[in-house]
Amino acid sequence: MFFHYIKFYLLLGFLVLLTACASGSSIVTGTVRAPVNLDSVKLYLDEPVNYQTIAIVKASSDAGFTEQGSQDYAVAELKKQAAKLGANGVLITATGEQSTAFYNMSPNTTNYTLPITAQTLTGKAIYVSE
Repeated sequence: MFFHYIKFYLLLGFLVLLTACASGSSIVTGTVRAPVNLDSVKLYLDEPVNYQTIAIVKASSDAGFTEQGSQDYAVAELKKQAAKLGANGVLITATGEQSTAFYNMSPNTTNYTLPITAQTLTGKAIYVSE
């Protein structure tokens, strides 16, 4: 019985390490610029006055211990994707959650189901001119 607990916690720890990250992608729709510093990328909920769209960027994360923690990792990944393309801003277009589950269904052990919820963000990587 003790062995089952150790096995469960080792599996759980492995899953946390395996899934504890943020992922992102981009689709270039405009002119890519030289990469910018991550700290210079601002988030926008409303369209700024003068901007050019560079790309559509997406990010998701299930890495945080809380929903807010996962959202923070997703925001950081979204900014990272935008900064690589030379965008100094991201116009947020959608937020949401993506739910999945991990199943352990070995015939000789106790079965486990671990729900995993990722926070997702989508936006436009933009260059805002002053």
